[in-house]
Amino acid sequence: MPLSDLISIVITTYNRSDALIAVLRGLAAQDDRGFEVVVADDGSTTPHQSAVQEAAQALGLPITHVWHPDVGFTASRVRNLGVSAARGAYVVFMDGDCVPETDFVRRHRQLRQTGCFVNGSRVLLSAALSQAVLEERETVFGQSATAWLRHWWAKDANKLTGLLRLPDGAWRQQPGFRWRGIRSCNMGVWRADFEAVNGFDESFVGWGHEDADFVLRLHNLGTVRKNGYCATEVYHLWHPESSRAQEPANAERVRQRQHSLQIKADVGHHECRLQGEVRVNSWG
Repeated sequence: MPLSDLISIVITTYNRSDALIAVLRGLAAQDDRGFEVVVADDGSTTPHQSAVQEAAQALGLPITHVWHPDVGFTASRVRNLGVSAARGAYVVFMDGDCVPETDFVRRHRQLRQTGCFVNGSRVLLSAALSQAVLEERETVFGQSATAWLRHWWAKDANKLTGLLRLPDGAWRQQPGFRWRGIRSCNMGVWRADFEAVNGFDESFVGWGHEDADFVLRLHNLGTVRKNGYCATEVYHLWHPESSRAQEPANAERVRQRQHSLQIKADVGHHECRLQGEVRVNSWG
C-alpha cells in the first residue's frame, strides 16, 4: 500500500497492558486493513511490555513499539515519538484504554479531508462492563443494537452513539477554536499538518490540556476541526482519575495562547529524537 493511503494508529499506553490488549483486539477486527499500529509507551515496565508483545503475536497484528523511560506523565513527548516511528501520511491518535468499533479505521478514512483534522467521539463504559472486557468475558465491538440498549439501560454505557452512523458533510466542520469536547484519545490529523505545528508541546507537564493546545495551534495554522461523532466511536474503559495537580496551570497556558496566534510548539516533534534511551521494537 502507498504510504499516502496508509493510516498510522498511534496509541499511548502506560502500565495497563490488559486495557491495551483489549484495544488491539478491536484493531485486529477492523474491516479496513490499510493501517499500521504504533504503540507509544510512556515507560511501562517489562512485564507489561511482554504481555503486549505476546498479544500482538497471538493476534497476528504487527506493531511498532516505541518506549522511553518513566519520568512521569509525558503524553506529549510519547505521542511525538510515536509519530516519529510512524510511516503513514495520516495519523490517528488513540489512548490505550479506548476500544475501537470494527469500522473505526474505515470511518476515519472516509472523514479525512485536506485542511481538516477529525475530532472523534467516545462512549464511557462503567467499571463493571470495563472489568468484563478486561477479563475477556465481554466484547464491546461488533455488538448488536439490542446488546447496546441493554448496556445503556443498565447504565454500563453513557450514550448510544456507538449505534449511529451519520454521513459526512459540511455540517461536521466547526470553524474557530472551541475547547469543549477535544478528544486526543480519538483524533485524526494529516502528518503534514502535525509537522507544521511541530506536534504536541512537550513543555506541558502533568495531566491536562496538551491536547487543547495542539488543537488551538492547528486552528491557528488554518486547519478546521471536523467532528467525528456518530462515525468514529471508541469505547472508553473505566479507570480511576489521574492526578490533576497540573491542570489549572496547563489550562492557563492555553488561555494565554488563545491570544498569541502561536502555531509551533515550543518543544515538539522537531526536537523529538528516536535516540538515547528511546527503544523501538517490531512485534507481531
